[in-house]
Amino acid sequence: MSDFLKDLLDSQLGPIKDLLDDEDVSEIMINGPFEIFIEKGGLVTPVNNKFTDESTLRAAMIAIARSVKRNLDDDNPRLDARLQDGSRVAVVLNGLAKNGTICAIRKFKQDKLKLTDLVKFGSISGDAARFLNRCMYLGINTLVSGGTGSGKTTMLNILGSLMPDTQRLLVIEDSAELQITANHVVQLEAQRADPSEGKIEVTIRELMESALRLRPDRIIVGEVRGPEALDLLNAMGTGHDGSMGTVHANAPEEACTRMETLCLMGETKIPADAIRKMVGASIDLIVQCSRYSDGGRRTSHISEVLGVDQYGRYIVRDIFRWVQTGRDPETKKITGEMVPCGYVPSFFDKFVSNRLDIKKSMFRPPEWAVPQLMSEKKKAA
Repeated sequence: MSDFLKDLLDSQLGPIKDLLDDEDVSEIMINGPFEIFIEKGGLVTPVNNKFTDESTLRAAMIAIARSVKRNLDDDNPRLDARLQDGSRVAVVLNGLAKNGTICAIRKFKQDKLKLTDLVKFGSISGDAARFLNRCMYLGINTLVSGGTGSGKTTMLNILGSLMPDTQRLLVIEDSAELQITANHVVQLEAQRADPSEGKIEVTIRELMESALRLRPDRIIVGEVRGPEALDLLNAMGTGHDGSMGTVHANAPEEACTRMETLCLMGETKIPADAIRKMVGASIDLIVQCSRYSDGGRRTSHISEVLGVDQYGRYIVRDIFRWVQTGRDPETKKITGEMVPCGYVPSFFDKFVSNRLDIKKSMFRPPEWAVPQLMSEKKKAA
């Protein structure tokens, strides 16, 4: 970004500059010129910052669009862009938005987290973290599932960075967000059509086709939200062990159904039953990320997918689960712990043959958690 554009942005975004500079603020939500909310510590709260009027806010949004060489006007009233620092910006102009111009800025975290950091935060247990680490070494096909703002991208960043240095990883995204630290990483980003600059559209599906010819060991699709789901499943099932992606779903079983639905969104002529079997056979592990009522982001489930039963239902078994034990009366924070569920994964022999430090005793639940795990199991049945 040129110094001129940077100065322009600083001046136009003056009303929220303190929020942009505050490292503890993860997201800024502007609902018209006079109403601004922020996410801080996982909780959304209003702030007193305001723009002078609608025209000032609109000018600021247009300045953001120009900084990324995009148009934002009455003919192009929506913007979804990534700034040079990695932050994501979504804008809907006044007219379509009845509150006035709407904007959400999701700030990019400079700190690159590791599994050990998630353990310190209480988002995952030490045993579960070690289990995931060894699964990445083995090349277990993994789907990271969760709702908006649940920490899917953070988890995928961490898991992707655990790939062995001897392997080549191709990352495909609609808008580049992942910052995977590995020895051999190639990143591809989809392209929107822009006739004014002579750019044609290049979709994730087309990039998947190219990626498969670029000799990848593993493929990561940053966010699966269309028929590219079928291409990812094909990659998982054709020798690219350890491939991963993220999907929007609130539970491991829903993640399987969501992948099935996305596969059927394209022009595929594959029957739904065959797609369902492909989902069940290709995905080995689902890491479910959840955002709780106290604002905390935690890994709620680590589950294995075992295929489909005779009735066409997905067979999913929880390996680890986060169990709530209460709520701190002073901080209002939810208390709990991620515990094993008593299920030994079907690929346990791979840990043994590779002499990895995973023992069957790791999967034995603590006595205090057994009643709650049994209760949840009965509800699911």
